[in-house]
Amino acid sequence: MPTSSEASLVQYLRERLRGTVLQHEPMADHTVFRIGGPADLFIQPQGREDLALALKACRQAGIPVTVIGRGSNLLVSDDGIEGAVIQVARGLSGVRFEGNRLIAEAGAPLPAVSWQAAMRALSGLEFAVMIPGSIGGAVVMNAGAHQQSIAPVVRQVTCLDPDGAPHTLSAAEMQFAYRSSILQERTDLVVAEVLLELETGRPAEAITAAMQAYLESRRRTQPLGEPGAGSIFKNPPGDFAGRLVEQAGLKGWRQGDVEISPIHANFIVNKGHARCIEVLEAVRMVRREVFRRFGVRLELEVKVIGRNVSTWVEEQPAAAPGRPVPPPAR
Repeated sequence: MPTSSEASLVQYLRERLRGTVLQHEPMADHTVFRIGGPADLFIQPQGREDLALALKACRQAGIPVTVIGRGSNLLVSDDGIEGAVIQVARGLSGVRFEGNRLIAEAGAPLPAVSWQAAMRALSGLEFAVMIPGSIGGAVVMNAGAHQQSIAPVVRQVTCLDPDGAPHTLSAAEMQFAYRSSILQERTDLVVAEVLLELETGRPAEAITAAMQAYLESRRRTQPLGEPGAGSIFKNPPGDFAGRLVEQAGLKGWRQGDVEISPIHANFIVNKGHARCIEVLEAVRMVRREVFRRFGVRLELEVKVIGRNVSTWVEEQPAAAPGRPVPPPAR
């Protein structure tokens, strides 16, 4: 049963919000991994005004908020998520162009945005065609592939604070680094809109050809069509997480419905009815074995959220390292 504050919040939002307000919504239905227990409240705003209203109402009600996009790069606890989950994927997905500038709402799908840019002979997002997330999530984690990332084309990010008030961050203020940005620390700010500046002068045909090549590479080297969350671990400096996991003899390992992909060792996939706790047990095992063999502490790239998962995420292996395997020639 919802608390009195939750019940009042649900009634308030249903009366004023154009979007959807659900209770006890299974997060497995909203993540690419197809894993996750229920969110106490699940809100899908229809536009920035709805998003601002929902953020402010939750703050006033003392309800914690978790904001998600399209559910990629996300592993949700089997015990669900406390408070309200606000999903921006559907209601904030608009994209518009002003010359070589692209303005996208936070929930806009990154592959679709990259194709729209390519059709206008604008380059700089070719790598993004293979990243199945939202543009808001992409700037929060500085998403990338093929040694490229979104940071070089970001010019401005508009966020909302817990009262729904807008704040604009420049590219410099975003403090982009490998798979990170200031918004991983400033969790009080929620991305609403992103301004990108793309390059001109390259034919659309050349841009789309490069994108097709990226897609073909992804089809060959990643487990498409299976529920997962993309790369599980960040690449350690000067090496590749997938290489280390494979060299540790864990590529293709499976227990129950959790499998380390035989196609790419940095992907864990859900073969049916895997649970979050089972994925985290696999993560713990991989971290321990890679550190034992090579002395490398793998850091999670996937974001783990929800009840009772913090100790699993923070845990690091303490076993003595063995003899490292030389990194590949560059």
